[in-house]
Amino acid sequence: MTRLALFSLIVSVLLASGSLAGDSRPDLRFKDDFIRGLAAAVPDIMKGQDPKTGRFGTGIWIVNDQNIMFPLAVAWATESADNPYYHDQKVLDAIVKAGDALIEDADESGQWEFRKKDGSTWGKIYMPWTYSAWIKSYALVREGMTDEQRKRWDEALIRGYTNISKTQLAKVHNIPTNHAMGLYIAGQVFDRPEWREQAKEFMARMIAEQDPAGFWSENHGPVIGYGSVYTDALGVYYAVSRDESVLPAIERAVHFYSSFIYPDGSAVETVDERNVYHHGLRFPNTAFTRTPEGRGFMRQQMDILAARGQKISPEHMANFIAYGEEGSTVPTAARETDRTLALDDNNALIRRKGSWFICLSAYCCPIPKSRWIQDRQNLVSIYHDRCGLIMGGGNTKLQPLWSNFTVGDTSLLKHKPGDIAPNFMPTGPLFHIPTQASIKQSDPIGLNLKYGGERCHIFIEPVDDDTLYIHVRSTAVSGLPVEGHITLLPHVGEALRTGKSPERVLGEEAFTLASEEAGGWIAHHGWKLELPEGSKVIWPALPHNPYRKDGSATAAEGRIVVSLPFSPERGEYVMKLAIGDQ
Repeated sequence: MTRLALFSLIVSVLLASGSLAGDSRPDLRFKDDFIRGLAAAVPDIMKGQDPKTGRFGTGIWIVNDQNIMFPLAVAWATESADNPYYHDQKVLDAIVKAGDALIEDADESGQWEFRKKDGSTWGKIYMPWTYSAWIKSYALVREGMTDEQRKRWDEALIRGYTNISKTQLAKVHNIPTNHAMGLYIAGQVFDRPEWREQAKEFMARMIAEQDPAGFWSENHGPVIGYGSVYTDALGVYYAVSRDESVLPAIERAVHFYSSFIYPDGSAVETVDERNVYHHGLRFPNTAFTRTPEGRGFMRQQMDILAARGQKISPEHMANFIAYGEEGSTVPTAARETDRTLALDDNNALIRRKGSWFICLSAYCCPIPKSRWIQDRQNLVSIYHDRCGLIMGGGNTKLQPLWSNFTVGDTSLLKHKPGDIAPNFMPTGPLFHIPTQASIKQSDPIGLNLKYGGERCHIFIEPVDDDTLYIHVRSTAVSGLPVEGHITLLPHVGEALRTGKSPERVLGEEAFTLASEEAGGWIAHHGWKLELPEGSKVIWPALPHNPYRKDGSATAAEGRIVVSLPFSPERGEYVMKLAIGDQ
């Protein structure tokens, strides 16, 4: 399919569903359109399979490549005049080959080697996304398979889910939650009431651990990125079980996760204890179709996709066809341009003021030892409608320059290239995460923080649609070096302009500029930031990437950092952030 044809298909789908901006119809209808969209995607999916091995994907094969069998299963099982693949034998053959490839690669317990596309391996795993895609597919196509095929799949899936039932549901976490959803479906397919009951009990435990605000935590405070795993599992579980006890949890989750979204559809990273900022629309899952607010959020995200000419993935369309619920909508708060949202515990604040979107986080906790739980260090994000996310970008480990403040020698905490099992603690006196934090809700909004023996403050003051001031203050009484840090999002390949020195295209080459060398300001991707005397600009401040075994990161994952040194003589900096060339 050509890009133009694909764009035409997307727009026609969204027009038919009433998703394009300006449509005021109260109901969201998507299934017929998604069936057409999924049917259009089937040929390309089929081309991606090796007919000899049954494997999908390119490059290093990983079991997650086989997850695409689920959209094929939905296409095979969905009867519609717009779906030529209903009970299509070639599609069924591709699904069977996909599952057989998983059987061939599994060990005697039903586990696979956890491979990644970069060539790293992470040990044996009951890969949750693959098991759930597999059992969801089997529930749809089982009756169309031959006796021999069913026997082969029955043995493999029963072996896997028997061990998942025994070993994987002890702790509430995003992976066990996905397993519980799959186990319930397996209990239906194989008539195992004990599995269905175990899954139901797990979901009750998981809901009991939901914060009243609607999120789940895996250490202290929200997980935003992985919140989609909890909500997706709940949405599918409810669709197959009709267990109404989960609906209040879905309503709370829908309200929270649809609130922590930037105007461009990206997820707000500021309060996330696991994932950094990723530019790209956060598409909802079927849990959001259970409430009018959630369906309103789905419509909002579809509006953004339509405006960009981007497509909805076959996986999403398949899930919504199989498990989604059409119905009435209400607009989300994210459409408002003058609003304040404060969580009841006052640990998070969103302020939308004209074209500005600001998020503050007061979540603080000791340094986690797990590579997956990040240091709560970067507590402010600033977004503008014309520039996207400007300041913030989320948390990491082993990189104190990502901290809004540091007290101590920043060289005492750093990533060592190639270290796959690092010590995430500073090797000497360094405070890079706050021990106390509180949000100031009155204008100018901001944070009051404590690092070791120092009191630090950062306040954000929007003046008009194109101008904002950042106030950064700290004491300097401990005898340790004290710095503030402004972390700025890079657009690699674009120039960082200055008032004096030649512009520099952001790439792998590192550099440091004193404010005097920069001529008192820097500008990048549509914004301009004044640099106070004594400050310096550092590029790139690289994170520790937990998803690479050695923690390595590329320049595109780094941040432009403005460092602000404090002293008994200098306790405050005021920086003007302007949009355009003001």
